[in-house]
Amino acid sequence: MAEQETTPFDPGAIVRHIPERPGVYRMLDADGTVIYVGKARRLRRRVASYFNRSRKDPKTQAMVAQVRGIEFTVTHTEAEALILENNLIKTLAPRYNVLLRDDKSYPYIYLSDHPDFPRLGFHRGARRDHGRYFGPFPSAGSVRETLNHLQRVFPVRQCEDTFFRNRSRPCLQYQIQRCTAPCVGFVTPEAYQRDVAHAVKFLEGRSGEVIDELVEDMERAAEALEFERAAWLRDRISNLRKIQERQYISGEKGDLDVVACVSQGGLACVQVFFFRNGQNLGNKAFYPRVPPETDAAEVLAAFIARHYLGRTIPREILLNMPVPDQEVLQEALGEDSGHPVRLRTRVRAERRRWLEMADTNARAALKARAASAASLRRRFEDLQQALDLDEIPARMECFDISHTQGEATVASCVVFTQEGPLKSDYRRFNIEGVTPGDDYAAMRQALHRRFTRLKRGEGVLPDILIIDGGKGQLRQAVEVLEELQVDGVIVLGIAKGPDRRPGLEKLVLTEPEREVILPPDSPALHLLQHIRDEAHRFAITGHRQRRGRARSSSRLEDIPGLGPKRRQLLLKQFGGLQGISRAGVEDLQSVRGISRELAQRIYDVFHDEAG
Repeated sequence: MAEQETTPFDPGAIVRHIPERPGVYRMLDADGTVIYVGKARRLRRRVASYFNRSRKDPKTQAMVAQVRGIEFTVTHTEAEALILENNLIKTLAPRYNVLLRDDKSYPYIYLSDHPDFPRLGFHRGARRDHGRYFGPFPSAGSVRETLNHLQRVFPVRQCEDTFFRNRSRPCLQYQIQRCTAPCVGFVTPEAYQRDVAHAVKFLEGRSGEVIDELVEDMERAAEALEFERAAWLRDRISNLRKIQERQYISGEKGDLDVVACVSQGGLACVQVFFFRNGQNLGNKAFYPRVPPETDAAEVLAAFIARHYLGRTIPREILLNMPVPDQEVLQEALGEDSGHPVRLRTRVRAERRRWLEMADTNARAALKARAASAASLRRRFEDLQQALDLDEIPARMECFDISHTQGEATVASCVVFTQEGPLKSDYRRFNIEGVTPGDDYAAMRQALHRRFTRLKRGEGVLPDILIIDGGKGQLRQAVEVLEELQVDGVIVLGIAKGPDRRPGLEKLVLTEPEREVILPPDSPALHLLQHIRDEAHRFAITGHRQRRGRARSSSRLEDIPGLGPKRRQLLLKQFGGLQGISRAGVEDLQSVRGISRELAQRIYDVFHDEAG
């Protein structure tokens, strides 16, 4: 089945032994490395064409010049060959094939099969657990956003079963009206199942039915003079209508993907819009690695195969251009999914507008990527590869603690996106009620306050939570996220290296638990150092401001008759609070505007406290 020559390489001798049947061929270089994988309806004719002198394609000429061996596999059909080609390209990553970098599994919303109180949650990976899966969604962020919307309207629990079984009192989700506390029996299974049924209908694209049912419930509550319940149902209906307006697509009920590809200057972008059950789940941009001189249609055809085979495939995919072997692609996708799949390029009306929207987004994304080809985006991509993440993180938050021997403790939170620091989302937390110098308690308080607000919808959850510290600090973050039932957030700690030298940091991750040491010249490490240093700077600035205010004015502010101008004059005259505390009554009285009576009150404040 396979034949290979080394020196001299005679392609004609190999081609004569290749059958004229459907199959897959592999081009090898002098080291035996596969540099290209292709499929063909007629293997011999396709392979022979590469060595025809009339071919002028520069990309093909460059590849053929390196070929020193050919292997092939015969299949029954061309569709079967396409599936095998896709698997080989994913496994071997040949240099001259279009490669999809973001080739990871998509996230889903998972509904467990608990008999009385099922949970809704974030899921990525193999779908082995019993229950229902809704999706796929384009990113973890879109799953979290949908789950957050669902919790506001349908208070179905999102906690893990282990957390659920061990509760003796309601958690924070009950207090902020995001759950009905089934863990402690505050809701009957029948009432809970009604919320579950409504959530399922919403995820199936039947939100109109849910609204009708809620309207009927509201009217019954009003007739029964249960005005508080009627108002509560009215608010749920209002929230659901807002979600429906944002996600619903008129005239569509089934599953549909809209895919547009643009290619320019050796770069390519594929933009995919996901529509499931008539709802717009968002879009995602892909940037395949393409060999030189590869046109957009070829990139799009390769993307369709790499992206969809082996995954959940919608029944219809709209493309912004025809692709080579389109009928074969349709057949292969249908065989893989178990249902007919249509690839369509000629559409009208609303669907044409969606294609234009996807094309516009692809062009804009490619232009932005080309403009920042060697910038922050590359660092994010390197971080994805270094940490083996499922997707490039879109948003990262980093926390740090600053104090002076426990005084004026401040926690900082800085936010980075793929465009850099998002300073409008920076936050500081003045830490109160903890033992001075207890960094663990300070970190726990800051994280609890931050993520409680995020769970209430006052912001956006990050993809990665970065903690400036080692395993102890990291443990605080993990416990807070578990307590607040925050799923899908990667927790990463940055532990300082020996002698606290930059470049020797150790990265600590929790799921799975592991430690990573990146080389000092790693772009991913530089990105993390940048974020950590920014969090450190922001924390120190806040701490100094708080400490300065406390030291400069806290005692003086409590003295009757001593206004802001006189306080500032005193601080300047005596060089600070310590100088004032050492001054006598006569010294204080010498300052303009300070009477003897006021000077005595100032003196008494410091010396009474000292005694």
